Amino acid sequence: MGALRELTVSQQIGLLFVALFGLLTVVTVVAFSRTLRDRGDADLAKHAQFKRDLRAVWAGSLLFWVAWVAGGIVSTLLFGVVSFLALREFVTLTHTRRGDHRSLLLAFFVVLPLQYVIVAGRNFNLFTVFIPVYVFLAIPVVSAFANDPQRFLERTAKIQWGIMVCVYGMSHAPALLLLDLPDYRGRGAFLVLWLVLVVALAQIAQEMATRRLRRRPAARAISRSFSWRAWGIGAFAAALAGGLLYWITPFKPIPALLMGAVAGGSGTLGEFVMKALKRDAGVRNWGGKLSVTGAVGLLDRVAPLCFAAPVFFHSVRWYFNL
Repeated sequence: MGALRELTVSQQIGLLFVALFGLLTVVTVVAFSRTLRDRGDADLAKHAQFKRDLRAVWAGSLLFWVAWVAGGIVSTLLFGVVSFLALREFVTLTHTRRGDHRSLLLAFFVVLPLQYVIVAGRNFNLFTVFIPVYVFLAIPVVSAFANDPQRFLERTAKIQWGIMVCVYGMSHAPALLLLDLPDYRGRGAFLVLWLVLVVALAQIAQEMATRRLRRRPAARAISRSFSWRAWGIGAFAAALAGGLLYWITPFKPIPALLMGAVAGGSGTLGEFVMKALKRDAGVRNWGGKLSVTGAVGLLDRVAPLCFAAPVFFHSVRWYFNL
């Protein structure tokens, strides 16, 4: 630990990526070696799902690395592209009408770029209210001028919700990179990595608990696997991981533990909410084989982070009184 602290910030973050990509390489080699064995159809299906998830982790890690290398402004733009693709998936699989086109153009080509411009300018006070206040009032006004009252409330709410999750929620991830925390300048990449790790571990722990515990679904019509006991185990695993990794954050052990529980718990709840939206849209996942829609399954991967990032971001600002 003493030797690590003596390294410069750039060296510490470089070492972080060496460890991250090294671990992913080992997992990839092990996964490839397992494909050389003869397996049944069930095992092949599980392995195919694992390969898709592993590719998503590789893509996210590479995006994270490019974002750090390119600097704060370019990283913000990259997250903006992810928001654009996620919002595109969301809109593709929800019901809209011709009267919604103006609102959708406003969302994609005005609201989304402005939100990330505000983030890049570090104007966090405006950033936190721009969408929940100004945009949420502007969307129904623009939709009303389209002169189409059929299912107006439902259509407007869907557009607002898509903006809230895919743009507002996601934009808090690059905002973490730009926070000026006490004695933590230039180390925002560690904070984002910590958030991603605790959210991912919460999901893994919840999934494992669901398979081993007797299922008592909290909302059977939405998810047969989500239960409060499994959710609690996931949040506890996130808290434990957050506490153990406190040394890469600006927190002390106990606050890091509590922050981990908050981030992990909100991320898994976000995944549960997205399951409800998928049920409403009549699909099992946002991507998969729905190639006609042009969806690529990105929203399934980023939905937990879209919920956890804003909760964690504002918790950090509250903790440091920023």
